Amino acid sequence: MNILILLLGLTTMAYAQFNKFTTPPTQYYNPNYYGRPFYAILRQTQDSAPDGSYSYSYDTENGISVAETGQPKNIGPNQIEAVRGQYSYTAPDGTPIVVTYTADENGFLASGAHLPTPPPIPIEIQRALAYNAAHPEEEEPYRRY
Repeated sequence: MNILILLLGLTTMAYAQFNKFTTPPTQYYNPNYYGRPFYAILRQTQDSAPDGSYSYSYDTENGISVAETGQPKNIGPNQIEAVRGQYSYTAPDGTPIVVTYTADENGFLASGAHLPTPPPIPIEIQRALAYNAAHPEEEEPYRRY
C-alpha cells in the first residue's frame, strides 16, 4: 500500500511539472489585465550629468508628449532642484491640453489655458490695500489696553 501511495505521489508531481509547460503562457500572465489598450513610445530621450542636471522627453502614439529638464541650485546652505517642463495630451472631449511648469525655491507653478484663474480683486479692496501700504501704523513701544 505504501508503494502504491508513493508511486501515485510521484506520478502526480511529474504530471504537474510537465503540465506547466504545455499550457499557454497567457493563462498565467495577462498583459491586458485592466482592459486598456497599449500605446507605443515613438521617441524617447534621457540625459543626466555628473553635476546632477538631467533632461528627458518622450512622445507616445496616442499623442502624449512630455519634456523636463532640471539642475541643482544652491540656496544658502541648502541645495534644491530647479525644474522646468511641459506635458501635453488630448482630453477625451478633443481639447488639446498643454501644461508648462516650473518647480524651484518658489514652489511648483503650473500654467495652461485650461487651468482656472482667480477672479479679479475688487476696486474697493485694491484701494484699501494701497492705502494700508501708504500709511503703515507706527509701532508703539508699549501696548495700551
